[in-house]
Parts: sequence; C-alpha cells; structure tokens
Amino acid sequence: MASHLRLHLAAPPPPALLRHQHLPRLRLPRPPRLPLLGLPSPAVSSSLRPRLLSSGPVRARVGGAEAEADSDGEGDGDADGAGGLVGEDSAVFRLADQRVASWAYFAGILSVVLYGLNVLWIDPATGVGTRFLDAVAAVSDSPEVVLLLLTLIFALVHSGMASLRETGEKIIGERAYRVLFAGISLPLALSTIVYFINHRYGGIQLWDVKGVSGVHELVWLSNFISFLFLYPSTFNLLEVAAVDKPKLHMWETGIMRITRHPQFVGQVIWCLAHTLWIGNSVAVAASVGLIGHHAFGVWNGDRRLASRYGEAFDVLKKRTSVVPFAAIVDGRQKLPDDYYKEFIRLPYITIVALTLGAYFAHPLMQAASYRLPW
Repeated sequence: MASHLRLHLAAPPPPALLRHQHLPRLRLPRPPRLPLLGLPSPAVSSSLRPRLLSSGPVRARVGGAEAEADSDGEGDGDADGAGGLVGEDSAVFRLADQRVASWAYFAGILSVVLYGLNVLWIDPATGVGTRFLDAVAAVSDSPEVVLLLLTLIFALVHSGMASLRETGEKIIGERAYRVLFAGISLPLALSTIVYFINHRYGGIQLWDVKGVSGVHELVWLSNFISFLFLYPSTFNLLEVAAVDKPKLHMWETGIMRITRHPQFVGQVIWCLAHTLWIGNSVAVAASVGLIGHHAFGVWNGDRRLASRYGEAFDVLKKRTSVVPFAAIVDGRQKLPDDYYKEFIRLPYITIVALTLGAYFAHPLMQAASYRLPW
C-alpha cells in the first residue's frame, strides 16, 4: 500500500487536472501564535521581534517592568507580575545542580591564586608587596595618611574596574576580566588590611571604653551582624573564581529586602564597632576611607544596574531602600509570610560559620600579619 502511494504521488498529474490549474488554492487558517515569555502575542512589539533571533539577552515587558531573559528562554529573574520578582532569588543553592568537577576546579584555582599571591606579593624575598607599602609609606610618617592613601588606591582600582566591566568583558571576555579584576584588587585589599592590623593602635587615642560593662558584647554582636550584610552579595563562589561565567546580578530576596546595598550597611556597622572599640585616630581614618568608598559604591552600583536592567531596576529600586528596613516600614516592601525561609539556605549558613571561625581565628590572623614588615 505504501509503495503504491509513493508511486502514485510521484506520477505526473492527469490531463484533466492540468486544464484546471486556474482554480483557487485552498488556504488553511493559520494557527494562533503562542505567547512569548508568558505574554499575549500583541505585547510583542516590532522593536523586540528582531532581537528574538539574536544570541544575546532579550528584554520583555512583564507586569509594568522589563524582565531579562536569555535567548534560550531562561531568565535572570522571576517576573511573574506587578507583585512578583523582577530580580533574582538570592542565595539559592541546589545540590542537584552542583558538579564535582566545578568545585574541584574551584579548589585548584584557589590554591593557585593563594600560591601566586604569596610568591608575587606577600613574601618579602620574592614579592613586590613590601616595596609597594614602602613607597606609599614614604609619602607621610602619619599612619592615618598612609591608611587613607592605601584605601584610596584600592577604591580607585576596585570601583574603576567595576565601572569598566561591561567594556572590558566585551574585549577579553567575562572570565578573563574577572581574573584580571581579582588579580589586581586582591593584593591591594590585602595590603590595606594588613597595614590596618599592624598599625591599628597607633595614632592619637581619643577614648577608651574597653573596660565599660557590655561594650565588648555590643562590639562582638555588631561585628557578627555586619558580616551577615557584608558578604551575601557574593552568593556564587564559582562565579567569583570564574569557574562559572560571571554575571552582573540583580538580587531581590533575602537580605536585599532589608537593604538594597548590604555591603554598604555591613561596612558601616563594622567600622562603627571597630572605631568604638579601638577609639583612636587610625580607626577613625580607616572608617572614613571605607565608608566613603562604599558610599560611592551605592551610587555606582545603582547606576550600573539601571544601565543593565532598565525599567526592571526602577521597579526594584521603588520596592527597596538603602537605609535598612526603610522600605518595609513605609510599606513599599511586602514581606512574604515565609520570609525567614529565604535565610535558611547554605550560603547564609556558610557565612555564619565563617564569621564565627574568623572571630576565634583572630589571634592567628594577627600573628600572621605581624610577620610582615608592613
């Protein structure tokens, strides 16, 4: 039967049909278009259609905002309406999504970075870190001035390279730019930290409240809280090490509901606690430099997110605040009933463990710092 059908279809049409070629063609109704990204088909504007064929990211208007989606249909965030998320759900860690090879690669990169940092920067015999510190310290005999200069150098490099990230990634790629960014920023940050540890009790003593009852507990609790704010922006360690392709994320859940800039808030808390405890001019200089750098980061971070995400960031900005809890108090941020679950995630648990570990490791950190002539 099948072979007969193939022969019949391959045969020329009979003469009777050739005389009726002028008959109108049969037109079947076109099937309706499927919605794009959950949108009714009329919402797809003519300006958006050409981008659907490209390999880059696609922006579609959802719930009065722009939601970002890759060409493979996977979005950066969950935009499910005017009350839904326009940013990303932060601190999500699914064990099923992890690959042993990626974490082995991360461990290898970390080992190489630490070894290279020691040889090229830390070790006075082989590295240039000591010569860099000597050059900066030659400017002034004041530890306050030197500390402010070190902070300024780090801030210029760190914020400058962050501002040039989009351009740099287009030239050398996301992973290569992340490696370059970390390779320059990390030694400068380490030098500033070590110099602060070694000179934190220099300068002019302004007050001394170490013997006041309850101050130690207040400082300890403040420092613990500060780390919960300081590091949640680094939710994906594989991106930090460039194992995964680095992205400019727009987080919206967890600590971001409390403040849109947790690093700035955490740095302010850390500086106030340490300045209260140490009570001298060096601590004040360190706090002025660090808070100033992070205050600039608030403006620069908002600028970069607005440039990258457009109207979606405008929506997120209206829902959040820089001042902790301000958006919650005035009703712009609506906390879900199970909000606490956004903190019961491995990245937050890891931060808690590392913070406690860092506190108990303070003597070891100080001993290692004292070994350097910085």
